[in-house]
Amino acid sequence: MPRRSRPVRVSPQKMAPTCPRSLLRYRSFAILLFAPLLLLPLPITVPTREAKCAYIIIIMAVYWCTEVIPLAVTSLMPVVFFPLLGVQSSKSVCLQYLNDTNMLFVGGLIVAISVERWNLHKRIALRVLLMLGVKPALLMLGFMIVTAFLSMWISNTATTAMMVPIVQAVLDQMDNTENDVTMMEQATGQTNTVIELEEKNASDPTPVQVISNGQVPDGTRSSEEKKMKKRICKGMTLCVCYAASIGGTATLTGTGPNMVLKGQMNQLFPNNNDVVNFASWFGFAFPNMILMLVLAWLWLQCSFMGFNFKKSWGCGTVRTAKEKAAYNVLKAEMKKLGPISYAEFNVLIMFALLVLLWFSRHPGFVKGWASRLFPEGEKYITDSAPAVFIALLLFILPANKPKFIGWNSSMSDTEQTEEDIKKPFLSAPLLEWNVVQRKMPWSIVLLLGGGFALADASANSGLSAWLGHQMTPLGSIPPWSIATVLSLIIAVFTECTSNVATATLFLPVFSSMATSVKIHPLYVMLPGTLSASFAFMLPVATPPNAIVFSYGHIRVLDMVRSGIVMNIIGVFCITLAINTWGRPIFELDTFPTWANSTTNQ
Repeated sequence: MPRRSRPVRVSPQKMAPTCPRSLLRYRSFAILLFAPLLLLPLPITVPTREAKCAYIIIIMAVYWCTEVIPLAVTSLMPVVFFPLLGVQSSKSVCLQYLNDTNMLFVGGLIVAISVERWNLHKRIALRVLLMLGVKPALLMLGFMIVTAFLSMWISNTATTAMMVPIVQAVLDQMDNTENDVTMMEQATGQTNTVIELEEKNASDPTPVQVISNGQVPDGTRSSEEKKMKKRICKGMTLCVCYAASIGGTATLTGTGPNMVLKGQMNQLFPNNNDVVNFASWFGFAFPNMILMLVLAWLWLQCSFMGFNFKKSWGCGTVRTAKEKAAYNVLKAEMKKLGPISYAEFNVLIMFALLVLLWFSRHPGFVKGWASRLFPEGEKYITDSAPAVFIALLLFILPANKPKFIGWNSSMSDTEQTEEDIKKPFLSAPLLEWNVVQRKMPWSIVLLLGGGFALADASANSGLSAWLGHQMTPLGSIPPWSIATVLSLIIAVFTECTSNVATATLFLPVFSSMATSVKIHPLYVMLPGTLSASFAFMLPVATPPNAIVFSYGHIRVLDMVRSGIVMNIIGVFCITLAINTWGRPIFELDTFPTWANSTTNQ
């Protein structure tokens, strides 16, 4: 007979962990099912457009925060449920998904994709790093400046993904060189020790402890050097993800929340006279970015490297072997790129032309090209027009020099090769659609569109006015304290949710609050927008954090400790900016007529 196996007894301690696991399996299903059911009494008991609009917004907020379905899929819910509930027509809702602001975002992203396609961003990064030098403090500053600058124009994810391998290669080469130098020093030290021992034994038979470098034992030195090496590695990698998040705030197209502000200003205040455009945003956010970058650099220096001027800055010292190795790595990477190609030069020209068109369209202090060259240009032309124009040129301009095959009287037609005749005058363009289709973050485009649909529905249904009326008691609180508190709330909230979703949910509420207490809407919307990009504490908070964390040098606790201070720095800089140079740029001391007229509607 076959041997019967004994029944395995499972202890209650082993059974207990299975219960939470089984619950986690049904978590997404439970949220998807029960969130609409539990909130269903709201539109039933209060059958108004405001309540129905709030019902959909709350469900979308739950889905966005928990990510039970993709963010872009949640963003499509207004197309279905606003018409079904009678909040807005399908035509009105669908118009928000590819409006002027989204076209500006798409045009800017196409130009950014062309910069990535031809490695122009890598050439710029390496050139700046070679110019700044490789002293520890300057090397970190160089990484942060390059990352922040590139993040102003291309996505912070792509910038971080490009910069972290460069940082890793530099650190590895410095580490290898240090190991080689240490081995040489140990070999030299052992020789010197033998000579010193022989001389000492000849003169004095008393045994003495000989230390190779004359200062500390090798074991102590090596352990301290390893700790310092780890700290430098952490600081160098953290500076990249932090600079990527900071740099994206400087331009209107640099990150999603900025575009959310632009679009919702146009939705909620259609007569705002284009108060938020590329030039005005840059004038406000770029100085704030510089201040944040400097303070972040000082904080990372103090926390990971120590503030030793002689060691970090190299004052009065020559370049060490490690610094030479780092410089050689950067030079080798630059050499791999070769001389600047025809395609790179064309992309650089197109990029510079786009920035020039954005700045000069409506600078504010003088008439821009839009009003000078075109009748009623300020009314009809927005920042999306030059963005899409340059994007169109990228699909037309050739990636290689055009080849002119002239007629030569000394050569017969038969002498000309058929290949030269068949070659087209223009080569393949700088950008092809399959590249754009693969690299374009379409999910963000839909996410922005869903947010604009929510803002438009909130205004038209009366939900924004109702929220504003509920917040009138806040008028007794000083505006600067309101802005500071809201910045702190957003900075904490964005650690757990998408920064675009955070801005989408909170900005309409902030605008309603501002109009109810009669303060400039941008006084609270600007801090909320910038704070949505300050996700410094957790690896899952933003893709740059996740990329840096994946390299294994940083623990979650390291990021949390540094991120808390970074959030405080960010809120401090925003409070300073909004109460100093932000006031004259956006005229924040007065309540604008366009906000008052919208409130009365």
